[in-house]
Amino acid sequence: MVLTVFILYLLMMLGIGAYFSKKANSLNAYYLGNRSMNKWVVAMSAQASDMSGWMLMGLPGAIFVSGFSEAWIGIGLVIGTYLNWKIVGRRLRKYSYFCGDSITLPDFLSNRFRDKRGIIRVIASIFILAFFLFYTVSGFVACAKLFGTIFGMSYTTGLILGAVVVVSYTFMGGFFAVCWTDFVQATMMLIAVLIIPAIIMGGSGGFAMTMDAVNAQNPYLMSLFTNASTGKAIGLISLVSSLAWGLGYFGMPHILVRFMSIKRSEEIKDSRRIAMAWVIICLGAVIMIALLGRYYVEANGITVTDPERIFMILCQALCHPAIAAVLMAAILAAIMSTADSQLLVSASAFSNDLYKHIFRKNASNKEIMWVSRIVVAVIAVIAVIVAFQGAPSAEGVKQGKSFLDVVMSLVSFAWGGFGATFGPIMLLALFWKRTTLPAAISGMVVGGLTTFVWKFYLSGFSAEIFQIYELVPGFVLSFITIVAVSLATKKPSQEILDEFDAVENTRLSDIRTLNN
Repeated sequence: MVLTVFILYLLMMLGIGAYFSKKANSLNAYYLGNRSMNKWVVAMSAQASDMSGWMLMGLPGAIFVSGFSEAWIGIGLVIGTYLNWKIVGRRLRKYSYFCGDSITLPDFLSNRFRDKRGIIRVIASIFILAFFLFYTVSGFVACAKLFGTIFGMSYTTGLILGAVVVVSYTFMGGFFAVCWTDFVQATMMLIAVLIIPAIIMGGSGGFAMTMDAVNAQNPYLMSLFTNASTGKAIGLISLVSSLAWGLGYFGMPHILVRFMSIKRSEEIKDSRRIAMAWVIICLGAVIMIALLGRYYVEANGITVTDPERIFMILCQALCHPAIAAVLMAAILAAIMSTADSQLLVSASAFSNDLYKHIFRKNASNKEIMWVSRIVVAVIAVIAVIVAFQGAPSAEGVKQGKSFLDVVMSLVSFAWGGFGATFGPIMLLALFWKRTTLPAAISGMVVGGLTTFVWKFYLSGFSAEIFQIYELVPGFVLSFITIVAVSLATKKPSQEILDEFDAVENTRLSDIRTLNN
């Protein structure tokens, strides 16, 4: 039964990819869906591609171990989601159109600053490829854990199977396929995360009685300020690091591109409301899954060797095999909804921003699209190879093994890298006309390199300040660099300033027919 459900789900995803393959007949269509996506698809796709397997594996695993104190990450993400939709969404939709109808993030930055030599395009593309490699690896590792738990597959087989399916429908249908599969996957995730807490509370006498039982088991589980495992209060560094996850949204290429794709700018307001409802409900439910899951397994003597598998364990313990299969398919949905977006953005960064503008300036659109498809497959292969380097258990990290061991660690690094590299420049490029090209390049390099240096070198020092999430110093230093270099260099050309003013003075209603 479980196998049948998963096969049907995978066939449905491939069917969507095949259906939209006919529509993916131009660069704008393949990368941006011809800027024709409706508000529901944009909202659900953005959030599904955002949350990934992290939502159903990484976050529940962290909360299972440390209690409600890990929920600060979710709080930071909710705040970041709102601000990104509110501040960046409409502005980027307009600005990307004015900037040569930009279809990728490097494309937008290059056009925004009139970078004729293509320096910022190359640097942005390199960072996108680097960080998305780690992000994609996290998805494939999550796939391996999922298939290992359900079917007893080897780590290797699970990696390869997950990669093949994601690559297949992304290869065929491009942005259309990615967004519509994301819409389906987001719906599945929403249903799944609501069912498990409801079952546990229903069997434990309702919400109030269940919460009392959780509190009696370990009073620190429900504390926002105390680690449930250590009984110690969380420090300021830990709190800031968790909330700082919200900063990452401003620099996520696979989320920002959704703003660029929406049919009409005025629909972003409705999309924001849909997205906020989805993310609040899902994150709240996931937190409950972790807390109630810890109570349930301890009360029933169930051993959990890998906390990141808690959702799967609960599905198998609480539900009929057929229902459990459907619910666990939501994990696969979460994984794929992010991996497909990452592969597509990575492919566009290489084919459109490197291949077309650097190596083959005279390449036809058809050639570029086929290069994109090939790159999707190549990146997936590289991600699988990298994923082989990490042990498939969360215990590995505790024992001093590679950070590739845990989904949460992989996502954390990639998220921090994108936030620090692109977050400051996106905010300043959109809202500060004095931003210059040298400043943009400098800020991106400082943000990206700071992330690597902090993660792999400075975090090894014992001083508490070096334990802060690498996104924080990377974002701050990048922002300061951009402002300082902008003020120290020649102001932008009049053409750039006039374009900024045109975007500033354009009403949303004025661009209703931009696609026509």
